[in-house]
Amino acid sequence: MAVTKIRKISSWTLIACTVITLVVIGLFFLGGDNEPLKGELWNPIHVDTILYWQYILLGLTTAATLIFGIWQFAVNFKDNPKGGITGLVILGLFAALLFITYAIGDGNALPNIMNSEAQAYNIPFWLKISDMFLYSTYALIGLVILAIFAGSIKKILDK
Repeated sequence: MAVTKIRKISSWTLIACTVITLVVIGLFFLGGDNEPLKGELWNPIHVDTILYWQYILLGLTTAATLIFGIWQFAVNFKDNPKGGITGLVILGLFAALLFITYAIGDGNALPNIMNSEAQAYNIPFWLKISDMFLYSTYALIGLVILAIFAGSIKKILDK
């Protein structure tokens, strides 16, 4: 019963997000061009719409991840303290990954090839943050690929 309800809710959520995303992408690509830049560069009218939708999806995903992570930790810790501690260790390792990738990020200012508004972000903090996101993404993709191979090898060896 509960699995069916969860499956229905997640299916409807996926369908709703997909439909809204398709509408927003349609507005972005088919909504037209801003007049002041006509002829120079393509400047879609609905850039702000697609960015706000991405912010909403990011916020909902982050909130859901945190809420369900804390809930799962509480349930696991109550039933299996070792499993709960394992969740905290993984969270600590993720925080360490973010710290390490921030530390190895390059804080040297980029050449003056940007406009004055973008130059405000050409400071070591923001440069290191962007490197942190990139390096963390690379590391996590590598870990996912490693986990896929390890799972496949384990499945082959278990047969």
